Amino acid sequence: MSAHPAMVRLRAALPAVGEIVYAMGSLWISATMLRNWPDPNGYWRDTDAPAYALLAAVYLPLVLRRRFPVAVLISTALCTGCYFTLGYYHAVAVCGLALALYTVASLRERRVSARCAVGVLLVLLWGTRLAEPGIGPLSVGFVTVTTIVCWVTGDGARRLRELTRQLRREQEEKARRAVMEERIQIARELHDVIAHHVSVISVQSGLAGYVFASDPPTARRALDTIGDSAHEALAEMRRMLLVLREDGRAPAEEDPPRVSGLGRLDELVKRVAEAGVPVDVRITGTAYALPPGIDLCAYRVVQEALTNVIKHAPAAHTTVHVHYAQDEVSVRVRDDGSGRTQARTGVHVSAAAPGSAGQGLIGMRERATIYHGTVTAEPAPEGGFEVRLRVPVPRAATGAHA
Repeated sequence: MSAHPAMVRLRAALPAVGEIVYAMGSLWISATMLRNWPDPNGYWRDTDAPAYALLAAVYLPLVLRRRFPVAVLISTALCTGCYFTLGYYHAVAVCGLALALYTVASLRERRVSARCAVGVLLVLLWGTRLAEPGIGPLSVGFVTVTTIVCWVTGDGARRLRELTRQLRREQEEKARRAVMEERIQIARELHDVIAHHVSVISVQSGLAGYVFASDPPTARRALDTIGDSAHEALAEMRRMLLVLREDGRAPAEEDPPRVSGLGRLDELVKRVAEAGVPVDVRITGTAYALPPGIDLCAYRVVQEALTNVIKHAPAAHTTVHVHYAQDEVSVRVRDDGSGRTQARTGVHVSAAAPGSAGQGLIGMRERATIYHGTVTAEPAPEGGFEVRLRVPVPRAATGAHA
C-alpha cells in the first residue's frame, strides 16, 4: 500500500527542516553564550553587532552544507578566522567549523577532505591565542584533537557509505545473475522438452496424413504416438511448473510427475522408434543410481541427440551407448548418416565452430558444464554423426554401488 502523498512530501522535507533547525538553534545558543559569558578581566573584545553578524555568517550557511560542503566550509572558515582576528569570545564559533569539516570528510574524497582539515586546524590554532592565560597549551591540544576526530569520523562515515553502496551493487548483480541463470535453465528445459516432442508429433502427423486412407492401422498407431508424445510433453511442462512454484511443492491432491533420467531411456527410445528412427541401446559397466542432476543431464543429451536424428536424418540407424565407469558416466549417440539432409550437415558443421552452435548443442554444453562434464558433437569418421557426453560422478555417489 503506497503512502499518502502528503506523508511522502513531509518525509522528503524533514532533512531540510532539520538542517534549518540545527543552524538556527546553534546560532541562538552561540549568541546567548556570547552575550552572557562573563569576562571580568577583559580578555575578549566587547560584543557588538559585527560579532553577531559573523556568528550568523558562520552558522546559517550550514543549512546548505550537504549540497555544497566545500564551499560552505571555506565560507565558514573565513568568517571564523575574521571572528578570531577581531578578538571576540572564541569558543562559540568552534562548533560550526567542526561540523563543516565533518560534512566535507563524509561527502568528499580523502584527498580533498585532508586539505580542508589542515586549513581548519590552522584557523582553530589561530583562535587559541584568545584562550585565558595558563590554558593555552590545553586549548591547542583540544582543537587539534577536535579536528582529528571530526575528520576521522567523517571519513569513516564516507567509507561506510561507499561499502554499503558496493554491497548493494554486488547483491543486485548476484540477483541479476541468479535471474539470468534461472532464465537460461528454463529456456534449456523448454527447448529440450518442446523440440523433442514436437519433432515426434510432426513426423507422426505427416505419416498419419499420408497413410490415413490406405493404411488405417498405421495411421491409428501414428495418432496414438502423437497422443502419447503430447501427454508426455504436458507432463514434462507440469514438472517444470511445479519446480517454479514459490513453495516448490505440488498441491496435495496431485501426484508428482516422474523425473526424467536414464531410467526412462526405454520410453524415449520407443517413442523415437515410433517416429521411424530405429535405435539400439547398449549399456556397459555396472549400472548404479546417478545423482538426480547428472541423471537428468545424461537423459537430456540423449533426447536432444535423438531429436536431431528425427529432424535431420530420419532414416538413419542410431545407437545409444551408456557406459558406467567407477568415477564417471559416458554417453555416445551415433547414427550411420542414412537419409541425412543438407540442413543437418550445415547445422552440425557450424556447431563445431565456437559461437555458432545451435540452441540444442548450447543447451547440452551448458548442462555438462554445470556438472564439470564435456560434450562433443561432430561427424563420425565412418560417416554419420556422433554426440559424446562424459560427466564425472562424485565418489560419494558411486561408493554405495561399487
